[in-house]
Order: sequence, then C-alpha cells, then structure tokens
Amino acid sequence: MVEPVEQVAQGGLPPMPETIELAKPLRPVNWKRWLLLSLGIALFVAIYFAPGFPDAVDPKGEHFVLTREGKAAIGLFLLVGVWWVSEVLPIGVTAIAIGVVQALFLIRKPDVAFQDFMGSSVWFIIGSLVIGMTFSKTGLTKRMAYKMLGIVGEKTSMIYLGCFSMTVAMTLIMAHTAVAAAVFPLLMAIYSLYEDPEKPSKFGKGLFIGMAYSAAAGSVITLLGAARGAVAIAFFKEMVGREISFFELTRYMAPLGLTMLLAVWLLMLVMFKPERATIPGLRDRAKLLADRLGPMSRDEKLAIAITVAAVLVMSASSFVPALANVNKSAVILVSTLLFFILEILTIKDLEDLPWNIALLFGGAMSIGYCLWQTGAAKWIAVHWLSLFQGSHWFVFVMGIAFFVLVMTNFIMNVAAIAISLPVALVIAPYLGVAPEVILFASLATAGMPFVLLVGAAPNAIAYGSKQFKSGEFFLAGLPASVILLVVLGIFVKVIWPLMGMPVTIAR
Repeated sequence: MVEPVEQVAQGGLPPMPETIELAKPLRPVNWKRWLLLSLGIALFVAIYFAPGFPDAVDPKGEHFVLTREGKAAIGLFLLVGVWWVSEVLPIGVTAIAIGVVQALFLIRKPDVAFQDFMGSSVWFIIGSLVIGMTFSKTGLTKRMAYKMLGIVGEKTSMIYLGCFSMTVAMTLIMAHTAVAAAVFPLLMAIYSLYEDPEKPSKFGKGLFIGMAYSAAAGSVITLLGAARGAVAIAFFKEMVGREISFFELTRYMAPLGLTMLLAVWLLMLVMFKPERATIPGLRDRAKLLADRLGPMSRDEKLAIAITVAAVLVMSASSFVPALANVNKSAVILVSTLLFFILEILTIKDLEDLPWNIALLFGGAMSIGYCLWQTGAAKWIAVHWLSLFQGSHWFVFVMGIAFFVLVMTNFIMNVAAIAISLPVALVIAPYLGVAPEVILFASLATAGMPFVLLVGAAPNAIAYGSKQFKSGEFFLAGLPASVILLVVLGIFVKVIWPLMGMPVTIAR
C-alpha cells in the first residue's frame, strides 16, 4: 500500500520521500503443497530404510533379490509419482529431482543417471518439438487447420472426431511422438477460433487430452507408430521361434486401435463436453482465414519437404535392410539443422522451445532405466505375474496386460515390454496359454498409457497447451484405462479367436 506524506526539512537531513512503501503481506503458507511434497519424501525414506523384502521366484525356481539400489529405485518411483500427479513442483523440476536423488543416494552412478536426460529418445522428442514449432511459425498448421474445419464443419463433437481421426491416421506411417508434435500447433490454431488459447475450457481439455490418447491408440496399429512393436516381436521370435510379420500385427491391432479411437471420442464428449455444441459461422470464417493466407510461402514448402523426407527415411528403416541401423533421432535432428541452415528458424525460436517438456521426458527415461538396471522392475514383474500361476488363462492374460499398463505409465513402454514379456512367456506354457495372445495383449496396453504425463511423449506434448493440469489428466486416464481393459478383454476372449488368433494350447 502507498500513503502520501508531507515533505519536512529537518536540519541537514534530506526531505522525507513523497511516498512510503509499506511492507508487503507475507505469502500464506500452502499447506496442501507442503503436505504433498512431504508425502513424496516420506514414501522414499520409508522404502529406502525398510528392512529387506523377500525374493521374487519365477516358475523355474530362479530367485530375484531386491538390492539396496532396487529398493531405493522403488522409493524414488513413488516419490516422483506423487509429485508428478499433484504437480507440487513444475514437472520438469520434478524430473531433475530424479537425477539428483539417484546421484546423492548412489542408486546409480551420477554420470549414468544424468546422461539419460540427453539420451537418444529425448533428442527425438526435441526434434519432434522443433518440427511442430516450424509448422506453427511458417503458418502450415493454420493452413491445415482451416482446411480440416472446412471439412468437419461447425459441430464441436465432429471437430473432436476429425482431430482424433487425423491423429490416428498419421500414426500409421510415423512415430506417435512426431505426430503429436506436428498436430499440436494445428490444434492450437483450431482452439484459437473457439476461445482464447491461454484460457482453459472443457473443449480445450478434451481436444488436447483426446489428441494424446488418440496418438496412443493409433500407435499400436503398425510397427511405424512406435519402437515398442519391433522390440516385442524380437523378444517373441527369440523365445518362441516364430516371426510376426508387419501385416499380421496390423491385422490384429487395427480393429483394437480403431475401437479405442471411438472410445476416446465418446469419453471426451462425456468428460469434457464442449461448452458450445456448435461454433456458428466457423466454416465460413475458416474459409476466409484460409484465403487470407494466400499461396504457400517458400518456408512452408521447405518445411513440408524436409519433414516428409525425414518421415520417409524413418519409415523406410523398417523395410529397407540398408537403413535398419540408421538412428531415428539423428534423422529427425537433420531436419532441425536444416530448419536453421535455411533460416526458417532463428535463435529466438530455439530459446522458445518448451524445455519443461524435454526435461519431463528426460526424467521419465532416467527413472525407467533406474528401475530396469537396478532389477527393481524385474522383481516387481516376477512377484506380480507369479500371483497368476494357478489362474484361468483369461485371468492370466489380463493380469499381464494390467501389469504392463501400470508399468508403462511410469517407465518407457519399451522397457515395460522388455521386463514383462519374457517372464510372461515363461509362465504361459504352464497355464496352457498361447504366446501370441500374450504378445498382442501386452502391446495393446504398453501403447496406451492414459494416466500419467510421463507415460508417453504425446501426453507431455499435449500438456504444453496449458489447457489441463496433470491431476486432470490423471482423473481422465482412470476411466480411459478401465475402458481399454474392457475392450481388450472382449478382443482376447471373443474377437481375436474369431479372427484366428490362438489363445490356448494343449498342456
């Protein structure tokens, strides 16, 4: 508060100031925030100092010991889970804590813990974000958005469906991370015609959360949507001795992915029903704005050419043996270099990258590798799957799927597959379960981490819209995950057997 006072000359002293700044009131203590911060720390401390846990034993009688490092990794896993869901710290700062705790408590060597933050997968995310930024800066996203709105019309429900369908279609030929990065600015352009981009709304929440879920649903359909499919098929071939072809995977996964697309659309309409059923005049407005853009600029054409070339090279690596060892992160970063070489982007654009999102994904990689390399994830997997050794084959398959679903929300889906699939394939013959159904069920849930932002890059990219909080994403993810398990159960029990997939074998 500022109060005027009268100037008074006193001897040789300077006159009193015209205004006196009164002390600002103290910021009230956010007890809920401190309670959640303390809860995360308390969980870590309790697990870290707890007495040793019993060994996990697989059907072959092999023992898996939970080491001190593994116990600490589980504690850290719980700490960051609480902080990420409650968002008591910026998500990127919580990610930094993952590296710090590993280094201070000697869970892994500091060099190892921190190098995950700049691993190949994180650089792929950065390259994807740069593509999205380029599309936005050049105006390509607006051009695409206006074109799509001219097709889907003015109903907000159909805008939902159009955006989600477009996302799924793109994941058939490119990684879901790159798709999310490319679609994100397009959705921002669409949302700007509905509301102030900085102002959250139900429509905004549904649009961006639905985009993340749709990218996940589409990514399971082909091997091009994500790396997890190739990893799972490699494990399957090594342990079972049978090759799963590109088209065999798509044959079984396409109906499931498309069913989940419709489920996501309906869920968004229920949970985030748009405030307005229609946006009157939107089609005409979109056409007018599209006309104002004029012909494509030089930068737009270059951006399309560079991005398409990068996608083609990454896609071809799944078919062309000579390109099999080409690193996808290096390919996508070539596009980043070209954007700057051709002066499509500037240093200001580099500074504007959402580094909070990059740190989030780096932290997710670090905690994932931490659980894996310390043996904690293997210990958890064997304990969980051993619970189903005497179960009905359907319960066993769904138990595996549920475990992968939980793990893939916290660690890389590739790691979740690598941890659980070998154990499940060892137990399966004892229960008369065919390995194929285990493979496809695991791939389905590994590809759809709907609960936590760290589960997949599209989740983190969608968070950049500022339309929802991590807690809102968590709450939307719970019914989405239940729907996924119900849909998967129907496919496992009815649809896949009708399509010819073996689900049981003679013991």
